[in-house]
Amino acid sequence: MYNKARRLCVMGGPWPACSSSPRVWTAATTSPPPRRGRGCAVLALSLLGLLGSVLEVVHGQGAEDEDYYMQELLNREHYYSVPGHEGHLLPSEAPRQRGSALPRPKTNRNESQGEREKGRNSEKTTPDPKPAKNGNKKAEKIKKAGVKAPNSSSEAESHYEPAREECPPMGLETLKIDDFQLHASTIKRYGLGAHRGRLNIQAGLYEDDFYDGGWCAGRNDPLQWFEVDARRLTKFTGVITQGRNSLWSSDWVTSYRVLVSNDSHTWVTIKNGTDDLVFPGNSEKEIPVLNRLPVPVVARYIRVNPLSWYVSGSICMRVEILGCPMPDPNNYYHRRNEITTTDNLDFKHHTYKEMRQLMKVVNDMCPNITRIYNIGKSHSGLKLYAIEISDNPGEHELGEPEFRYTAGSHGNEVLGRELLLLLMQFMCQEYLSGNPRIRHLVDQTRIHLLPSVNPDGYEKAFEVGSELGGWSVGRWSQDGLDIHHNFPDLNSILWEAEARKWVPRKVLNHHVPIPEWYQSKNATVAVETRALTAWMEKIPFVLGGNLQGGELVVTFPYDMARSQWKTQEQNPTPDDHVFRWLAFSYASTHRLMTDASRRVCHTEDFAKEDGTINGASWHTAAGSMNDFSYLHTNCFELSMYVGCDKFPHESELPEEWENNRESLLVFMEQVQRGIKGMVRDTQGRGIANAVVSVEGISHDVRTAADGDYWRLLNPGEYKVMVRAEGYSPSSKVCEVGYDMGATRCDFLLGRTNLSRIKEIMARFGKQPISLQHRPLRQRLRPGVRRRGA
Repeated sequence: MYNKARRLCVMGGPWPACSSSPRVWTAATTSPPPRRGRGCAVLALSLLGLLGSVLEVVHGQGAEDEDYYMQELLNREHYYSVPGHEGHLLPSEAPRQRGSALPRPKTNRNESQGEREKGRNSEKTTPDPKPAKNGNKKAEKIKKAGVKAPNSSSEAESHYEPAREECPPMGLETLKIDDFQLHASTIKRYGLGAHRGRLNIQAGLYEDDFYDGGWCAGRNDPLQWFEVDARRLTKFTGVITQGRNSLWSSDWVTSYRVLVSNDSHTWVTIKNGTDDLVFPGNSEKEIPVLNRLPVPVVARYIRVNPLSWYVSGSICMRVEILGCPMPDPNNYYHRRNEITTTDNLDFKHHTYKEMRQLMKVVNDMCPNITRIYNIGKSHSGLKLYAIEISDNPGEHELGEPEFRYTAGSHGNEVLGRELLLLLMQFMCQEYLSGNPRIRHLVDQTRIHLLPSVNPDGYEKAFEVGSELGGWSVGRWSQDGLDIHHNFPDLNSILWEAEARKWVPRKVLNHHVPIPEWYQSKNATVAVETRALTAWMEKIPFVLGGNLQGGELVVTFPYDMARSQWKTQEQNPTPDDHVFRWLAFSYASTHRLMTDASRRVCHTEDFAKEDGTINGASWHTAAGSMNDFSYLHTNCFELSMYVGCDKFPHESELPEEWENNRESLLVFMEQVQRGIKGMVRDTQGRGIANAVVSVEGISHDVRTAADGDYWRLLNPGEYKVMVRAEGYSPSSKVCEVGYDMGATRCDFLLGRTNLSRIKEIMARFGKQPISLQHRPLRQRLRPGVRRRGA
């Protein structure tokens, strides 16, 4: 009874028997506080029933959570204890005592050893850092050499260095932490509220009142703070800060303190000895700065208290907190929202070498349906590896469409790269296990996965780390080019021809040729872009998707506005209805893209548009991969922005896989929508480069080398015409149904009379006779005959 009342006093409860100011029992205190009379306990227990309602009013949280935390506090014998060296909570707490300034769940003394091991294994942690691995190798060497390694604390005391525990980001950037968990002392305006204080959040171009680039305090003084409520006991290990993202302002914090609490009323400052520990902040507004806490701290709330800031700016921050949630099986809120995966895949970030090895492993597992090849090299000489998944890898099968996924054109947008590596593992495993959906997809489609278009940029981003690369480190190629927007601008060529009414007489509405200047050696074109262009021209792709990051939306062509001076303008293609369906097929099956209740990543609420948008109406860009693919090849290309966080922590990969897995499969299946068939001559031979036109759609496609074609269309009836040089055109009505599977629509073309004459004359080595010489030769023929007679 005494212990319960004493803990309520430590929490700062408003009981008369408690002292006016709550006493914090830290490790520096060598003995527990003196016993108070049983009167304190009686009074505390009499008011215990009111505590839940008081806390609910103060915190604005549901009674369910508060009851849980109160029960936890009452059940712990040592309110602030954390076992082992991981439990040092403040730098001033030396020597270590059985108590400290913050709570952590304590193992019951009567608990079995097996139960304690089970609890430790259930805790979510990240892989051991490299120093720990090196330490293990060293221990193995010592063991092999026959030297006795220290096996007790006294033997190893002279060599002991506390291991630094690695905890993942809590999720401010990935939106796992919602807006109601973020609080601040004051705000400058709503658009600069605490909900905007997330790492790498981007401001709008015009920085309106709703979407700005960080949290900014309403006043510039050392009393301001930014607070995160973890909603459960969490082991905090570090803080990452940035300045405000802005084109017009320069605001960042140069130093700050960190405080922690369990009730948001009594706060304990992280100390350096006896003084408050002051952490260095930022020196500019975009590069993130990580400060690790000297020792892990267990609490529910954490505050960042700015002490100094840029002299010409204001107190503005973007923040991420590193923390491991403590084991909490009784917390219904977190169990209800927990995302898990049952797929046995390699969830980690892969270096270039590891990526290549993983592709080789998949190829060895499924040699009959996979093939590894490269499409070229990067600027630094790294091969651009792709993996093909098909029932007959290495060859184009007649009537089988070609599909591609690419990722990593921006090297720091890493999630797409890892999703494709997970996809190839998943498809191999499911094919071997007999999954009928995957088997049908592999048997009916030739799939190409290119996970890393820009490996040079990825290596830069990987070296910095998932949270410290900011928004742009590794984005560009080695020679500083944006690969995704480095393709030739064919839009302007087509639109100028349309304005002069040259289409389709002089300029075709499809397969617009690449300008000569672009193909010259002196053109500003990345080697990766040239490799992609050659790959796209070589293989008759029908549908493709490039995975990017930093948002949750699917964009479709055109990506470039027609008006020269507009940055945003709706600019649909002739196939706009098809593109909208393709985009919706991905977004609607994604776990978050069409969720109207989700928070926006940065400035745009794409969920209102079903998670899709025309590229030019978002932001105009010339020479995009999507526009080039549509205007120069048969392939319909879209961009999938698969996550708010460009480079999520490794621990987030299983959840991101679950978010995107179904979407990746559904989008691939859309390659079988529309019409397909063969275009042959009367001899049964396929006709290459025959033009397939659909009435009412001013964009045509062409047949492949063997005469097969694919045309993506939505359900309906279409009049289709096929024409080829030297052949009479042919047309028919083709109907596209709602069921999955392209409608077969074959064409048979006969030769024209003129083409037959040319063929006969060419066969005998003669030239066609000019029409103007025919009458003269006819008049001379009788005289020649008489002389001959």
